[in-house]
Amino acid sequence: MIVSQSSSKTNLSTSVDNLLQFEEKHNGLEGKTGSYQFRVLVYSSNIIRIHITANEQYDEHSYAVIAKPEFNDFNLEDSDDLLILSTSAIDLKIEKRPLRFSFFDKQGNAINEDDSFGTSWIGEQVTTYKKLQEGERFIGLGEKTGPLDRKGHGYQHWNTDSFAYGPESDPLYCSTPFYIGLHNQLSYGIFLDNSHKSHFNFAASNNRFSSFSADSGDMNYYFIHHDSVDEIIQSYTYLTGRMSMPPMWSIGYQQCRYSYYPDKEALTVAQTFRDKDIPADVIVFDIHYMESYKIFTWDKVKFSDPEKMISQLRELGFHVVVMCDPGIKIEDGYEAYEDGKKKDVFLKYPDGSYYSGAVWPGWCHFPDFTNPKTRDWWKDKLKGYVEMGVHGFWNDMNEIATWGQMMPELIEFDLEGSKGTTRKGRNIYGMQMAKSTFEGAKHHLNGKRPFNLTRAGFSGVQRYSAVWTGDNVANDEHMLVGVRLVNSMGLTGIPFAGYDVGGFVGNSSEHLFARWVQLGAFSPFFRGHSMINSRDSEPWAYGEEVEEISRNYIRLRYKLMPYIYSAFYESAQTGTPIARSLAIDYSHDSKIFDKLYHNQYMFGKNILVGPVESTKDLTKVYLPEGEWYEFFTDRHYHGKQEIVAECPIERLPLFVKASSIIPVSPKAGFNTTDLGDTLELHLYAGKEISSFTYYEDDGDSYEYQQGNYHKRTIQYNPESSSIKISKAEGAFSSRYKHIKICFHGFSPDSATVNNAAATPETHDYQFILPISNFDPIYTEPNTRLVVKDLRMVSFDNINEEIEVRW
Repeated sequence: MIVSQSSSKTNLSTSVDNLLQFEEKHNGLEGKTGSYQFRVLVYSSNIIRIHITANEQYDEHSYAVIAKPEFNDFNLEDSDDLLILSTSAIDLKIEKRPLRFSFFDKQGNAINEDDSFGTSWIGEQVTTYKKLQEGERFIGLGEKTGPLDRKGHGYQHWNTDSFAYGPESDPLYCSTPFYIGLHNQLSYGIFLDNSHKSHFNFAASNNRFSSFSADSGDMNYYFIHHDSVDEIIQSYTYLTGRMSMPPMWSIGYQQCRYSYYPDKEALTVAQTFRDKDIPADVIVFDIHYMESYKIFTWDKVKFSDPEKMISQLRELGFHVVVMCDPGIKIEDGYEAYEDGKKKDVFLKYPDGSYYSGAVWPGWCHFPDFTNPKTRDWWKDKLKGYVEMGVHGFWNDMNEIATWGQMMPELIEFDLEGSKGTTRKGRNIYGMQMAKSTFEGAKHHLNGKRPFNLTRAGFSGVQRYSAVWTGDNVANDEHMLVGVRLVNSMGLTGIPFAGYDVGGFVGNSSEHLFARWVQLGAFSPFFRGHSMINSRDSEPWAYGEEVEEISRNYIRLRYKLMPYIYSAFYESAQTGTPIARSLAIDYSHDSKIFDKLYHNQYMFGKNILVGPVESTKDLTKVYLPEGEWYEFFTDRHYHGKQEIVAECPIERLPLFVKASSIIPVSPKAGFNTTDLGDTLELHLYAGKEISSFTYYEDDGDSYEYQQGNYHKRTIQYNPESSSIKISKAEGAFSSRYKHIKICFHGFSPDSATVNNAAATPETHDYQFILPISNFDPIYTEPNTRLVVKDLRMVSFDNINEEIEVRW
């Protein structure tokens, strides 16, 4: 079809002009305007891709997207002024003169519309402008400081080593250019798949539009529409991938210090955890384990026999994680340097010479992880670590960080043979390092799962790595910023995320550390870490009161491991995050965006966490729609209200949604291999039918992918006063021999298990132990963290269907 041509070009900016021609394809359509090419590709009923280029060819390669546009169930209508591409969920209306894109739901409501500027170029920079909808909010963008609702703010994506960043600093270490828009009970997501420096403006300094731009390359974005934010995240991770199940030990508590040395100090720290009966799974080695900061080496004096030390730590029940920096020291005789030159794996200047940048070891070359041969080289280098017994790797300084923070933009990256400069390669460098480490470690571990952690990344990094929020600061404000960063990363497809508990930079106070441990226990990634020349920052380093509080909450983390591991399974299957901003389930409740409450989140699907500063004994908490129970006492609350919650330093505000099922290991011990043989299912009375997918596997191998797992659906039906546990699916035998149903909010006097009579037991129940020092304002200190007279029904764990009635 031919359409008359006109131009909307100006001397300053150039907008996409009038449609000249188009052709329907099996998965969308392609067309041309006077100056541009565009295509619309359909990935599902809910996902449509808009790709516009000013070049002769489209930039086809993506490091982020792994899905293919193979969906063809759509309809295309053509009229004089309009093309309408329709799926069962979206109507995309394409104006012809000039070319503009607007998305509508099936009831005709505008979800997202191009502003009259449409997609425009200013020099190389390309921007798409979107009309502001009435009451529109914006959430997401991953590792970004600032409020939950990002309206009125602007952000950049440019991976940056941001030491001791402030509460409004931008950009930080990791770039995920995906956001979610909310308005008028509608929700949508937009992912800009362009790895150049990008910019997002959510009506900052204007009241007309939101916009997203990239400094060069194509305008290539994915539009996603569902009724719920959770479904949008699931579609986004359908595009960009989901994590595989991490090793269970990596979900336990990890202890780090910049740095533990010599080897005797690391062993002493590990032994102290055991002596003080504080659960932990991991000792992490920061940069000082190396010889002169050189990756793939061990300091011969401080760590004379690393293999023996690692073996001793394993005997104590600890795994080892080691720091991996990308900088390869320029030093004659250093094996990695000599071999890297021989294999020609380093980043280069345009004249073919290797780029050199200064970092911890001194002047360094840097592997080009966008080159497949470099990834193979890195994999070979990891073999020595794995042979020593190292199963965990920590990718740091991979933004790329160099002293001066001004890496030249003319450096050449291979980019899988397509070639490009720092401008295109920087944002994906950390992700490709994480990919190299993950795939290399997985290869050498011969069927065991590696743990992999990264500081820098791009959309899709969740396929390879957990992410932590970098060099945070020891203060209350930073503690709460970290909570929002992790929640926001969950909104952008990164479920395994966390922060340095206690703060990396500076010295934590006693109560700050205690509060941070409490929050860390309800973070997907749970690691204590502090920098050199700061005070000791282990759980026992702050006095007996803080030690008791830390032990309580770390142990609670392990008691909740069945619940947490099941949440990880859900995330690996669907992309739904583990730490869930309230914007996921309560997207259109304006109260959750209030700065009093925007730190709150759901941990898993059922536990609401109310983060609070270390200086407060009382705080306001907002309970969304529904019915809620206070976690420690079972006090009942109606939802849609603000309450004042007690939060003395031993008590984090925690609430459980009515009708919830929380699986618990009451006898959890020193690490994730020691969870006891009894599983408690804590059932909270409610009016709604609910279900929970309970999941187990061996926690260490990939055999679950071949069916060696144990999965059961647990369903609560309040109308029939019953809880039904489905027949076990999978070949894995549960570690639990006994099950207890624990009734919260109601007290049945009698019960049956598969029609056989069972007498409920009655006990006072404590999720955490009382500590020895109490605030005198409370009159009953020994009972305020107790569920009184909890009823329990016990039976042996069997693989067949179980029904409990009362």
